[in-house]
Amino acid sequence: MLINRYMTSVKNLGGIFQKIVEGAAPDKFTIAHLKGLGFSSSNDFGVLALLKDLNFLTGDGSPTSRYLAYRDRTQSRRVLGEALREAYGDLFLINEQLSEKDRTAVEGKFKQVHNVTDRVAAEQAKTFFALMQLADVTQQNSAPAAASAEKSTEKPESASPPAVATAPADVIPRVSLGGLRYNIEIHLPATKDVEVYNAIFKSLKEHLLDH
Repeated sequence: MLINRYMTSVKNLGGIFQKIVEGAAPDKFTIAHLKGLGFSSSNDFGVLALLKDLNFLTGDGSPTSRYLAYRDRTQSRRVLGEALREAYGDLFLINEQLSEKDRTAVEGKFKQVHNVTDRVAAEQAKTFFALMQLADVTQQNSAPAAASAEKSTEKPESASPPAVATAPADVIPRVSLGGLRYNIEIHLPATKDVEVYNAIFKSLKEHLLDH
């Protein structure tokens, strides 16, 4: 997605968006309403079409839910940022963190997509970067953050205690002394070194079983 709308002058663009925040939403956002806000220059009239492309206004000029959400100062920059990511999505394929250093690439993208002249591409880029100054285009995704926070509060599962090796029943030696039988239990240490077990069994054999 890449809209081709642009304004020949962007010096009042910030002021127009500020008035959207300060004033009540009109039934219809028209040139007459724009003039009532104090912007009577024909250079500013292009903002109406731009607001429609950004889904701030419907085709007949009625304010949308996005327009109303933008009026909340605490989320104005985020709301506009979402609108820019929708309307200028192709530009963010150039760089997720677009800045002035990407202006040449941005102009090139406008020329490629809309087959416009250098002058028009420059005006389109100028409009885009003017809007960028008013917006927060950082992608907000609270779900992963919430999941991460929830995960951090969970108690980590305790590590399973190491298995304690025990001697099989058939290797527990039975010693008979004078008609008496003794069962000897051997508690083997927990180790992965098989040589330790071999040494223990060899010692048992030499000192008990062979006598």
